[in-house]
Amino acid sequence: MEMTQDKPRKKAGRPLSFDRELALERAMLVFWRYGYEATSLNDLTCAMGITPPSLYTAFGDKERLFLEAVEYYLAKKPCFFESIVAEPLTAKESIRSYLEVIAISQTDPNQPPGCMVVTSATNCTAASSHVQEVLADYRGQMEAGIKDRLDRGVREGELAADTDTAAMASFFVTVIHGMSTQARDNAGREKLLAIGAQAMRAWPDPL
Repeated sequence: MEMTQDKPRKKAGRPLSFDRELALERAMLVFWRYGYEATSLNDLTCAMGITPPSLYTAFGDKERLFLEAVEYYLAKKPCFFESIVAEPLTAKESIRSYLEVIAISQTDPNQPPGCMVVTSATNCTAASSHVQEVLADYRGQMEAGIKDRLDRGVREGELAADTDTAAMASFFVTVIHGMSTQARDNAGREKLLAIGAQAMRAWPDPL
């Protein structure tokens, strides 16, 4: 499933005096941990090790930095479905594997808990509506990818022809969002794995 959002354009100018990717990764971690609106410019510059003018020169404003940080997150973290779909698994195995990956990733002690795309802009004001729209679009693409895999399962005879794949996809996305919230509330890996296993019990009986 290919992400379709346009990448933020970067300003031209003299060469940067810092590692841009490292600064972006640090910004990603701050946004991921505290959320878009709760993160201040001072939080970002301190974490990134740069000055405000350098931030604006390299990344534009806070919103463009956040959107680029989200793209960096999507490139580095297993939040979406492409790698699972590419494996030679049945539809059921694909979904089970994906839920397990989510449970493991979202409880990694070396990073903030939960999914950045799910939690980083959930309580924003109207001024941040564009950020919310972009993240909602990414989440919609995740749901569409799951539905596509379920539709393929129907075509390949793994699921009944009358299976409501849209409802199934929505169900599993809701579970994933709930797992992210649980992780943010310090739920452990075993709990998230158990949630995923319980969700798989809703899988339709074999044909």
